[in-house]
Amino acid sequence: MKQHILVIGAGFGGVWSALGAARLLDQHDRNDVQITVLAPQAELRIRPRFYEPNVHTMMAPLGGLFDAVGITFVQGSASTIDVDSKRVGYVDVFGTQGTLGYDRLVLAAGSKLIRPDLKGMMEHAFDVDEIEQATRLEAHIKSLKNLPDSPGRNTVVVAGGGFTGIETATEMPARLRAILGEDANIRVIVVERGPQIGASMGDGIRPSIIEASDHLGIEWRVNVSVDSVDADGVTLSDGQRIESRTVIWTVGFRASPLTQQVPGTRAPQGRLHVDGHLKVVGQNDIFASGDVAYAATDTLGNYAAMSCQHAIALGRYAGHNVAADLLGVAPMTYSQPKYVTCLDLGAWGAVFTEGWDRQLKLVGQEAKELKTQINTVWIYPPAADRATALAAADPLIPVA
Repeated sequence: MKQHILVIGAGFGGVWSALGAARLLDQHDRNDVQITVLAPQAELRIRPRFYEPNVHTMMAPLGGLFDAVGITFVQGSASTIDVDSKRVGYVDVFGTQGTLGYDRLVLAAGSKLIRPDLKGMMEHAFDVDEIEQATRLEAHIKSLKNLPDSPGRNTVVVAGGGFTGIETATEMPARLRAILGEDANIRVIVVERGPQIGASMGDGIRPSIIEASDHLGIEWRVNVSVDSVDADGVTLSDGQRIESRTVIWTVGFRASPLTQQVPGTRAPQGRLHVDGHLKVVGQNDIFASGDVAYAATDTLGNYAAMSCQHAIALGRYAGHNVAADLLGVAPMTYSQPKYVTCLDLGAWGAVFTEGWDRQLKLVGQEAKELKTQINTVWIYPPAADRATALAAADPLIPVA
């Protein structure tokens, strides 16, 4: 009877975990271990691009890739993890419940945007967290042309001035003018509770954010937060009212609630603490990858961010190590000391930094070319060719 590696999730962490495990099994010529990926869709949704237009195209099919390397795909949403019996419960697309057993489990269920309990938030705000929500936002933006010209129609409010908020906001002027016309009197306003523009991005990047904002006509409201949302706009915590038919929430990410079903220590965002081999601390048979893993990237006190940059490498290592655990071979210690930031700033360009202290390396159109290459090539899965795909899953390949 075959042993079974079960991977929950088909995001960056899940896909690369499955490929990493397949690579090691292939190297040892082992056909007695089955790899299964359990996820709602057999597609990698390119979440870092959901702030862009044409979001319905931001996915890569996985069926051919999985077939090429011998990975089984089960379509369904994981609902329960029974650590004692080593079984995962799930619900398929028809609402039918099923279970899958495992010998080793890789939890790579990702993260979700958590909206705060504010008046009107659920009914009237948009987000770019999932492809369905980003598609809903895109349809809404296209529908604005059917409304009478007004300040509310022409104004987009982006709640949150972090990475997602900045990329969403700086893309908006071009998206709005494509729909409303070049002469439309558009406004894009970022609401940031921090004390200054780009507060969370650091001093090295801030001048570029300010310059891009000025160039694109983006306004900032700092030291303030959204208090309530309605069909016609937002009220801020200082009492200020902004008329807007388009309010986009971009802050508050948390690891999948499935992490709560695995006994262990959790970081503030719900991520499970893992050891150097990405095994969940206190668990013998469960590894974590991607946004659900709180993993040290180096020996300097830095931990993986909730980003595809880290999820890809975490997946390669987790996949290698979960297979190594079954085969009884030496695991590899996860290490990703290089950290980069490539922030898209719309038509102005982009900014690229290296290091956790974000040392400026590229600015403007040169950085934009790199960002385009990252978004359209580097973060996509490999071709559905066995040799190519397995070679791409080597943990020692640098991600950045």
